[in-house]
This record gives sequence, C-alpha cells and structure tokens, in this order.
Amino acid sequence: MGVTTFPGNPEIPLKLRQNARARRMTLRISRVDGGVTLTVPRGVSEREALAFAAEKRDWVIGHLSQQATPESVGPGQRLDVGGQSFEILQGNGRRITVSDGCIFLPSPIGTGRLHLQVWLKEQARAALTRASDHYAARLGRRYTRLTVRDTRSRWGSCSSAGALMYSWRLILAPKPVLDYVAAHEVAHLKEMNHSAAFWRVVDDLYGPHQEARAWLRHEGPKLHRYRFEA
Repeated sequence: MGVTTFPGNPEIPLKLRQNARARRMTLRISRVDGGVTLTVPRGVSEREALAFAAEKRDWVIGHLSQQATPESVGPGQRLDVGGQSFEILQGNGRRITVSDGCIFLPSPIGTGRLHLQVWLKEQARAALTRASDHYAARLGRRYTRLTVRDTRSRWGSCSSAGALMYSWRLILAPKPVLDYVAAHEVAHLKEMNHSAAFWRVVDDLYGPHQEARAWLRHEGPKLHRYRFEA
C-alpha cells in the first residue's frame, strides 16, 4: 500500500496505510496540509480499501472545501501574536526585529519566513512556560518538561510522566485560548482522564472554559493555514 488517488474528477491524493492494530478502516484529513489518509486493518485488500474510500469521496470533498486556503506569510500581512496584532514588513538586518507593532524580516523573503517561524516558536515556548508554571503552582504539582511542536491532531498533551507538549501555533491564538490549553494540560497532572473530576480541576484553575474551547473547535484549524517555507 502507498499513495493513490480517489477516482473521479478532480482526483484527490490518497495515502493508504496498513495498521495491524486497527479494527476498522478509518479516513483522516490533515488540518495542516489537507492530506487524506486511509488506515486499514491487516487482511483488507487494496481493492476493498479503494471501494470504501470511493463511498466516502463526497465527505472528503466537503471537508476539504471547508479548510482555509494555505497562506505564505510575508511582508504586507498582519499576524496576531500573543494576542497582539503585528504588521509584517521587510527589514534591512540579518535578524528579526520587533518595534512599534511591526515585525521586520531579514532578506531574502524565504530566509525571512524561516526566521519568523523560529521567532514564533520562541514566543510560544515562553508564553506556554509562563502559563504552565502559573497553573502548576496553583495546582501544587510539577511537570517534568515542556516541548513545543507543530502538531496536527492536538493542541497539547500531558504524559503519565508529567511531560507537557503544546502546538507552537497557539501563540497565534487569542491569549485566553493559549491559557486555557495550558490549564487543560496541567490539570492532567492531577487527573489523567477527561472525567467530571478533571473538568472541575480545569474550572478551578482557569474558570469557565467553554468559550475558549469553542474557539479552538471553530477557529483553531485556521491557524494551520500559515506557511513559513523558504
């Protein structure tokens, strides 16, 4: 199994992946690049897999049509960072500079985008560390480490060993949303589940969380539209 396409016009690339632990066929659409993956259990033929995919083609097209168009970030655009709106401009130096609500990128533009992505990850790590430290202190628990990644399926996680992981793209969300995700993951230091007891911890740490959670559900996928490739 490998990469094929849905039948029809237009054709849609489809990645077939076999998983011995899978109990049924599942289709997933990446929020980052719109890639479509069909996971199949062992023993399912490629013919059966493609027939299943063909039945779901309209569903896939519907979801792909709702995804935001990829957007290469560069001079002339505005970008929200940590709850503050910045104008992106072309600078003259070799490093990013930030002044008076503007982010100045180094040349050439491809290099500037890469520098901007690194800077955003640094801002995300700092903001998420501050939020996690705050909520962990309130909870009276310690986490073991904190990492930021460009995750596709989740905004954060907490391992049984107390390691926190977050999507760096949270720095592009409103600050209350970033704080909610930090409170959510820190709450797992006490409750490694999503029980009623867990949500009581979240409410104790953060307060009413429904609005932030709804923002992530409806607006969060749009944060993945930004591209920073050279």
